[in-house]
Amino acid sequence: EEMFRRHGHYGKDFPRGEFRVREAPILLDIAREFRRLLQNGHDVVLDHGLWTPEERGQWAATAMEVGGQPELIYLPESHEVRWSRIQKRNEQSLVDANSIEFSESDLLRHADRFIPPSNDEPHIVYEGRPDEILDLILPAGGGHHED
Repeated sequence: EEMFRRHGHYGKDFPRGEFRVREAPILLDIAREFRRLLQNGHDVVLDHGLWTPEERGQWAATAMEVGGQPELIYLPESHEVRWSRIQKRNEQSLVDANSIEFSESDLLRHADRFIPPSNDEPHIVYEGRPDEILDLILPAGGGHHED
């Protein structure tokens, strides 16, 4: 959303090869806000690719520096499901800031860069049951309600 706000449509308002360069200062701003929120006692969900153990480790270290307790939740999915979701998202690419147009070749190229969490990297595997995840990450009696 912030990329869209600052730069417009990826591949339309700025060249496709410039995404990471334009994203870098935004991620620094997000990291500052992330720290501030954690320091003020808020729970924070970081919805970002976190493609490598190193990147995940950097965000976890940032959280721990300010007293946060990071929890990595891994959402494995097949190529077919990811591609189906991206096709639906692509239909909204001109009206939704979260809908960057992405080709199947983009998906395949990016999928090769992702390193899933290993057994050495503490994580929770999401298997389609949000209540189970909430029970694992929320303190006992911590506000998880069925209504």
